[in-house]
Amino acid sequence: MSLNIYGQKLESRLLIGSALYPSPQVMKEAILASGSQVVTLSLKRQNPAEKSGQQIWRYLQEIVKQTDGHLLPNTAGCKTAKEAVTLAHMSREICQTDWIKLEVIGDDYNLQPDPIELLYAAEQLIKDGFKVLPYCTDDLVVCQRLYDLGCQVIMPWASPIGTGKGLMNPYNLETIRFRLPDATLILDAGIGKPSDACLAMEMGYDGVLLNSAVALADNPVLMAKAFGQALQAGEQGYVAGIMEQRQTAHPSTPTLDTPFWHQN
Repeated sequence: MSLNIYGQKLESRLLIGSALYPSPQVMKEAILASGSQVVTLSLKRQNPAEKSGQQIWRYLQEIVKQTDGHLLPNTAGCKTAKEAVTLAHMSREICQTDWIKLEVIGDDYNLQPDPIELLYAAEQLIKDGFKVLPYCTDDLVVCQRLYDLGCQVIMPWASPIGTGKGLMNPYNLETIRFRLPDATLILDAGIGKPSDACLAMEMGYDGVLLNSAVALADNPVLMAKAFGQALQAGEQGYVAGIMEQRQTAHPSTPTLDTPFWHQN
């Protein structure tokens, strides 16, 4: 099955960031190795108002063309709804896309999204015709409010961004999946290793977005490939149907003289 982002079908369920790599060439090789068709770009850190960073935008556009993919500009670094909305409009003009990864940070220590400003910004951007992918915590109520506003894609964190701590609250994430069965859920932030991504997919998440786990690896290209394979394994496990956990042990070897088809 393909990943559906606002009606756009994508073969890869991995979304990948473009920051922190040791060089542009390593970034390109890692993105291509991952199989990802969506690459995120931080506009605020490139200062689009002064038209700086155009070289990296063009470089990324060349990469996504090779994968028949998409650029996903984000509002990283914004702390108010007004600031995020302004940056989103800049991104639409520069990157020629209505897609926007909406980030509104409320705390400088753990970079936790501000739920109030996030909802304000999401509501305004949806009215302005954007296809909003909001980054939020694993708060069920916030996710429900974002979905009710019209965000077809919700992106709860696994743990604070850049920590690599993995899925800190599996119960919260499973509950969001259960309560929002029709939403496209992409786990974003805090992923540290391929098994984290695999676990998210086994929960029924639709995709994973990550950056630091690949860019800061000793071998980013190999790690990118590993994440791509981990997502495929997790998705296949979820579709296949994972066995229920049991309280007591059950023998897996045949009982003596009993045909296997007679065993419970």
